[in-house]
Amino acid sequence: MTVAVLPMNIQDSFVAPETPPKLEVFTERHLERIEQLNRLDEQTRFEMKVVASVLPFRVNRYVIDHLINWENVPDDPIFALTFPQRDMLEPEMFEQMAQLHRDQAPKAEIQALAWKLRHQLNPHPAGQMELNLPMVDGKVVEGVQHKYRETALFFPSQGQTCHSYCTFCFRWAQFVGDKDLKIASKEADKLLAYLAEHPNITDLLMTGGDPMVMKTKHLAPYLEGMLAPKLAHLQTIRIGTKALSFWPYRFVTDPDADELLDWFTRLTDSGKHVAVMAHINHYREMQTPVFREAVRRIRATGAEIRTQSPLIKHINDDAAVWEKMWREQVRLGMIPYYMFVERDTGAKYRFEVPLARAYEIYRDAIRKVSGLARTARGPSMSAGPGKVEIQGVAEVHGEKVFVLRFIQGRNPEWAQRPFFARYSETATWLHELTPAFGEKRFFFEDEFEQMKRSRGLAMLDTAEVGA
Repeated sequence: MTVAVLPMNIQDSFVAPETPPKLEVFTERHLERIEQLNRLDEQTRFEMKVVASVLPFRVNRYVIDHLINWENVPDDPIFALTFPQRDMLEPEMFEQMAQLHRDQAPKAEIQALAWKLRHQLNPHPAGQMELNLPMVDGKVVEGVQHKYRETALFFPSQGQTCHSYCTFCFRWAQFVGDKDLKIASKEADKLLAYLAEHPNITDLLMTGGDPMVMKTKHLAPYLEGMLAPKLAHLQTIRIGTKALSFWPYRFVTDPDADELLDWFTRLTDSGKHVAVMAHINHYREMQTPVFREAVRRIRATGAEIRTQSPLIKHINDDAAVWEKMWREQVRLGMIPYYMFVERDTGAKYRFEVPLARAYEIYRDAIRKVSGLARTARGPSMSAGPGKVEIQGVAEVHGEKVFVLRFIQGRNPEWAQRPFFARYSETATWLHELTPAFGEKRFFFEDEFEQMKRSRGLAMLDTAEVGA
């Protein structure tokens, strides 16, 4: 088999294949069927198997054949983005699972250890299960998260997988088969009713997983419901997706691609704003002709494409990568939106970058692009209290500090309010920072603690009612 290795420059225009490609995926059960992995030594393949026993693995033929430069493996960024690596697990965790595999332990024993290890990896960071699930009449609205006043998230059950999985994914718990870790709903009526009862919600983000794995016929009831007069306050429909990178044929040659894009047009014609929130982690993902054709077709519907990515060690922790990525996104008509900090969950042991270094990379990249690319905000932490942006490093009265602000907060009054933390070379998340200037607490901490206590009491009351 000939492997298509992309050059580092942009390829020719898209030419539709005579036979539209079909999605072919590989999981941890199929590692031996990926012939390119024969380039790797036996120990490396064993380590992949061990890690894939704990964290989710799924990759498709398009990624394997058209995005990964196999001459540069294991250092290739797209390989690091999609294939398991030993240090995705801390050494002790890895060794526990590795020993079971060496002993050829029964499947049930491997699964039991996997369950135990997953629960040690902070599967739902930032209070997703405790603080973000809305309640109506004392009952949780399944599949919905409502953290910020104007924006609700919805997890359609048919969209809780992806065309390929990212190794750094902060929603990895959606994919491992543990029902107690999964957020999802297949009831469109409950979602639409919740939106109708909350006229302050102007934006809905459909997320997962990836809603673009859904057939259009399954997506349509949700989209059609959003056209109802009672949801006139819903201005923007966001669709979080990695499909542009991992399966751009979804928008080009899939059997229901035209039907999907017709829905985008119908929504935009009705006055709704459709925003495709594209997760693009490296400029290499944008270099295939079918990617650019997918972008063209989406934009022709009136929808916008906004791009976002965490800053990830081994993949894009280089200002030159971000500069090139943002320049190309603007050239293709996409809008750079966020540089996130890798969340404190899952495989963070391998991928997290200190906040000080993250700010340096952001600053070095953003100052080399035009104003049209400076729409990208960051580095931003999606932490429990809200989205916290590192605005800079300064020295005040002889003390070196991080200058921070909330882009979004659980209390909207926190937004845009600057605050200061002592500078740290090693901190990777908000909870590792301490207030500057001798302060004991950040300004929001007391109120946030009260929110958590109130929510805990509400959840307790619900449990007692249902007991």
